[in-house]
Amino acid sequence: MYNLLKGKKGIIFGALNDMSLAWKVAERAYEEGAEFVLTNTSTSMRFGNIDELAEKCNTIVIPADATSVEDLENLIDKTMERFGGKIDFILHSVAMSFNVRKNKPYDNLNYRYLNKTLDVSAISFHKLLQVSKKKDAINEWGSVVALSYVAAQRTLYGYNDMADAKSMLESIARSFGYIYGREKKIRINTISQSPTMTTAGGGVKGIDGLLDFTERMSPLGNATAEEFANFCITLFSDLTKKVTMQNLFHDGGFSSMGMSLRAMTMYNQALENPIEPESYD
Repeated sequence: MYNLLKGKKGIIFGALNDMSLAWKVAERAYEEGAEFVLTNTSTSMRFGNIDELAEKCNTIVIPADATSVEDLENLIDKTMERFGGKIDFILHSVAMSFNVRKNKPYDNLNYRYLNKTLDVSAISFHKLLQVSKKKDAINEWGSVVALSYVAAQRTLYGYNDMADAKSMLESIARSFGYIYGREKKIRINTISQSPTMTTAGGGVKGIDGLLDFTERMSPLGNATAEEFANFCITLFSDLTKKVTMQNLFHDGGFSSMGMSLRAMTMYNQALENPIEPESYD
């Protein structure tokens, strides 16, 4: 351990169980000397083990719906009350799509579901930043990180309306990053992580095949949840004080690849017995 976050205080959104990326970040932040508050929706908390994580990290859980400005105001107020002042970092690891859950294809979306996808997965990030700024809740040179994915730039089968949400999320990071950086010296970035077998990731259609494909395509292989946590910690630390408004690819090089030898070899083997999909749903 390097004590990279010694004396720093923060908020971590989205930890559900030990498969969550936010859970891994919380563990590493605690090991690096940080104090933080954990938060998730009351509904999610009933299906996870966040209280176990809170006990392990000597902290508390403050329930909050990230789409509710009132809940976010309460979360910020109680967090600042707990720490006696401002905080230094926030992790936004919040995303959800009913269209994906209900297997609605992109060309037949339920628009009520789409609005919910955008609100939970992207607009909640804007709400969090706006509430934090109005309450002057983050110290100078503080850091806010949100979790994105390469589907914001490239079309991936099955990712559906979540791709739209991630594109919006990254735009919010840039737009708010300019304002928050100019006025308060706050850094805002997104991390585009390799596909990872989390609780949420496990629900993505074809996740096993995607994991195999990206592993073969990436010269360094897929980034693990533990490696994601390590990278996230550096963005919370003072080592990255001038990094802001960026979408940072943490994917073993996948995002820069066109075709790898390993992937091409597998494709050539498949050509011996090609199977076309019966449908594209």
